[in-house]
Amino acid sequence: MNDERNNYDFNNKRNNQRSYPSYVIVSLTSGLIGALIFAMIFRPISLPLKKEINKENEQRQNITIETSEDPNIPEVVAQKTMESVVGITTRQVRESNDLFFGPTRQLVEGTGSGVLVSSDGYILTNSHVIAGGKAEDMKVLFIDGSEKDGNLVWQDRTLDLAIIKVEGEGLKAAELGNSDEVNIGEVAIAIGNPLGLEFERTVTSGIISGLNRSLQISEDGSMEGLIQTDASINSGNSGGPLLNKEGKVIGINTLKIKSVEGMGFAQPINLVKPVIDQIITKGEFIGAYIGITGEDAVRYQKASGIDFGVEYGVLIREVKKDLPAEKAGLKPGDIITSINGDKVESLQGLRKILYRFKPGESINLGIVRDKQTLDINLELTSMDKK
Repeated sequence: MNDERNNYDFNNKRNNQRSYPSYVIVSLTSGLIGALIFAMIFRPISLPLKKEINKENEQRQNITIETSEDPNIPEVVAQKTMESVVGITTRQVRESNDLFFGPTRQLVEGTGSGVLVSSDGYILTNSHVIAGGKAEDMKVLFIDGSEKDGNLVWQDRTLDLAIIKVEGEGLKAAELGNSDEVNIGEVAIAIGNPLGLEFERTVTSGIISGLNRSLQISEDGSMEGLIQTDASINSGNSGGPLLNKEGKVIGINTLKIKSVEGMGFAQPINLVKPVIDQIITKGEFIGAYIGITGEDAVRYQKASGIDFGVEYGVLIREVKKDLPAEKAGLKPGDIITSINGDKVESLQGLRKILYRFKPGESINLGIVRDKQTLDINLELTSMDKK
């Protein structure tokens, strides 16, 4: 789907291509001449080695990197995972009111990627790939050329994730990794359908460039905890898997910064694992719910000039009647800063943490009220009761 948020390219084609052949030729020629001059003037000199070396310097210098990595890692990963990657096409009718022609209807088509997470047809992708659930017609294309109808099972627009379902048995599901164990500098491989299905299942490789990245994607929202990679992610890669050297899914490719090269971002797989597990076992996901509406406390502080005395957290704007927050004594103006000791950075962070819990479980909320810290216990309810 075509979806642009501020400076980030979710699924837009990039047509601005630049070529620098003259610069490359000049650089190569200069390099060769420089190398010849250097070789003529400076000849290698053999120096005797000292028999005794300071132990501290020896420890610093004798750094060995042991690796069993196969230089053909992308090839092996592609062979393992390619069959699990699918193409997704959607059709959506958008209505508008033209000044001269009155109400009009426009058919909008989009393409994206997804990855099978179960053998019976559950597929993880981005919410924007399926038009935020507004797509009227959704087709899933498999590596053997077959096509199946897709149906939306679950989505979270704030996290830009969704799960759809096709009818099928014995499908090859991708193996899920552990995004909490990912390290900067590791090999990262992306598979998806850049620029539509013409280049389906394109494989690109790079490294993990950063972790826990936060991006402001609109005036009202941000994305947090993202994995940054320089593996090429282009239009149509959205929803495809980001893989480690073992071919395990560590993230779902979600967006890129289009003003620079080599800055793509993926939602970590551990974020959505509880959702996947529940959907696979029960056919649906019923999330845990506190019973509030809120917004990022820091953003509200900056906009209003009111100092809550916090550097992170969720400001409670409304407490829903007869739900856990009201029963536990939460009030509008309270700021949630932690759940069971885990820091709540923002509204999106709150949602991420709540995915770990089930309705009926009890949690401890750390809150700030009138610049005083309090601990409040409450029992979670289900999302369908909100």
